Amino acid sequence: MLTVDDLHAKILYPIVKIRASNAGGSGVLIYSEPDPQHKGRYINLALSCEHVIDNAVKIRDEWDPVMKLERKREVFEEVGVEVFDYDGSQVISANSTQADIIGYDKYHDIALLKLHNFRKMDYVASIIPESAIADLRIFSGCWVCGCSLLHDPFANPGTLTYLREIIEQKSYLMANASSVFGNSGGGLFHESGDLLGLTSRISTIQLGFGIDVMTWMGFSTHPERLYEFFRDQEFYDLLFNGGDYYEAMDK
Repeated sequence: MLTVDDLHAKILYPIVKIRASNAGGSGVLIYSEPDPQHKGRYINLALSCEHVIDNAVKIRDEWDPVMKLERKREVFEEVGVEVFDYDGSQVISANSTQADIIGYDKYHDIALLKLHNFRKMDYVASIIPESAIADLRIFSGCWVCGCSLLHDPFANPGTLTYLREIIEQKSYLMANASSVFGNSGGGLFHESGDLLGLTSRISTIQLGFGIDVMTWMGFSTHPERLYEFFRDQEFYDLLFNGGDYYEAMDK
């Protein structure tokens, strides 16, 4: 069982707040390793949901003078990231930085960001080993941690309630740990402290002119989809085999 200090280190401290244009949400730091091309600097990466940063991805029609035709080109705006510094349970500062979108997938609703902050991040989330996914069980304890309503990060406890919910041909984990708007891109963590997925959907019911939110029926990216994303985007070796960041970006 994790101690209170473990819960802080594995679940709370890796959470960041993300702002992109008129949208906002959460993110999870997953990587902080030395920059092989810049001594003394670190490469820091965070996961979030694609829909959190969607407004920062633009598709533009541009004239190609060589091909003599119009071509569509992706343009990525920087997004804002707040990294929190703690003294125990107390936030003592929120350090703002910008980040580049280095990978995204609308289908999986996943995005990977590279922070401009090049200082070492002392706390990054540990992603569940791929070999352990099949051992997940309903009733296992879990935590949802994110920036609900863009508040500073906090965690809610619960249990896994469904292991493979299919929504729009995509698989999700369901948990009864409370989540609401702003949690998107934050983490669903196993009771072991491992990151299972990204909080990405909540259940709502139309009641008259209003919407009732079922905070106890939250859906997170299935961990198998995290690994699909890492392989499709050529980040698997970087994250799990000690690969080179610049080689991954060249693929």
